[in-house]
Amino acid sequence: MPDRSRGGITSRPWWPGLKRVLTCAFFALVAWLIVKHARQIEWSDVFVAMQRYTTPTLLAAAALALASHAVYGSYDVLGRHYAGHDLRIRQVIGVTFVSYAFNLNFGSLVGGFAFRYRLYSRLGLDTAVITRVLALSLTTNWLGYLALGGTLFLLRPLELPPDWKLGSGGLRWLGASMLATSLAYLALCAFARRRSFNLRGHDFTLPGARLALLQLVLSMLNWALIGGVVFMLLQRQIDYPTVLAVLLVAAVAGVIAHVPAGLGVLEAVFVALLSHRVPTTELLAALLTYRAIYYLAPLAVAVPLYLTMEARARRAGCAGGQAVGPRAQSS
Repeated sequence: MPDRSRGGITSRPWWPGLKRVLTCAFFALVAWLIVKHARQIEWSDVFVAMQRYTTPTLLAAAALALASHAVYGSYDVLGRHYAGHDLRIRQVIGVTFVSYAFNLNFGSLVGGFAFRYRLYSRLGLDTAVITRVLALSLTTNWLGYLALGGTLFLLRPLELPPDWKLGSGGLRWLGASMLATSLAYLALCAFARRRSFNLRGHDFTLPGARLALLQLVLSMLNWALIGGVVFMLLQRQIDYPTVLAVLLVAAVAGVIAHVPAGLGVLEAVFVALLSHRVPTTELLAALLTYRAIYYLAPLAVAVPLYLTMEARARRAGCAGGQAVGPRAQSS
């Protein structure tokens, strides 16, 4: 059996325990922030603030949310080309929309992974092809995150609350490392001689430079659109780059905390970073409305769409029909 432990910090006997302790400590900190701020909030004022939104504002936020979901759907269209399968583009977009809606509301293990594997396998793709599609989608999502977040933190670090000890210097170093990571990926895709790697038993082939650039552009556009939704709902009280930077911090905090839909985490981060500039009730009104538009409304569409897809798959199975399968894999 190969020695997987050689040379890595994860091989140390104390690492699993320390990792669990750090994860629990982070989760406890987030929970404390949530409880601390929740007890100080006049929720009736929050709901009054939500009722003050005008129809044009809500429509603008909904349009940005729709555009974001459409851009996210294009990730798996890139994956279609990368993995080399022949499913129709409308089928790919349907699977991605349903998976993303469930991912947002119930977590990545349910939406990002389980739904993709189930729905794509129903359409005739094998596990290896689905894994390639999923790998490209995940890489696309976080590539844009690193590039956009790195640029913002490097060039326009967040204006932190006065009582925070972390200065802009630390954020600039973090931004530089994030940006360097995204650029390193692009360089690998463009110039690496070795194109294939084995990651935890799965083969991963680097896409070409053109596909990597498309990954970067689409992902940055998607994150920018999501930030635009929150910016619109905050009634432009805070400049857009700051709103986007806080959203990016909240996104990774939600992933680390492993809370479905990032419940409470998103709100805690925004309140902690922006409550000195915008009343807490208005912040929470914007974020709750954002959840309704970006999370719940797509889920309301995704549930019947998913049931329809399952019903069609069962009928096709009973009839002995076969969905279009993967063609020869090529990148």
